Amino acid sequence: VQLVESGGGSVQAGGSLRLSCAVSSYTYSRSCMGWFRQAPGKEREGVAAISFAGARTDYADSVKGRFTISRDNAKNSLYLEMNSLKPDDTAMYYCAAAPFYTLNPRDYNYWGQGTQVTVS
Repeated sequence: VQLVESGGGSVQAGGSLRLSCAVSSYTYSRSCMGWFRQAPGKEREGVAAISFAGARTDYADSVKGRFTISRDNAKNSLYLEMNSLKPDDTAMYYCAAAPFYTLNPRDYNYWGQGTQVTVS
């Protein structure tokens, strides 16, 4: 099982980033996918989740209207488009897979290593 994030970096407030997550096909084909983030000294929080077919999505209130989660099932890939970034969005971002639709990080059983997003 492998999940590999990319696309993090440093950006000024108001800027945009697009995160990607490449997922091994076995895991991807059976999973709800989600993005999570963890800032220093804080608990890991759910950012967004998407069902396998992409028909259902959910977002944390703090990112609604600014972030968009999507997936390309032909490429076994997950994405997070982040716009109007704020300093409070600074965190390590993780993609993860769960066997059912949820935004609770405790229900996700496969995780990537994370990609850092810094907003100044």
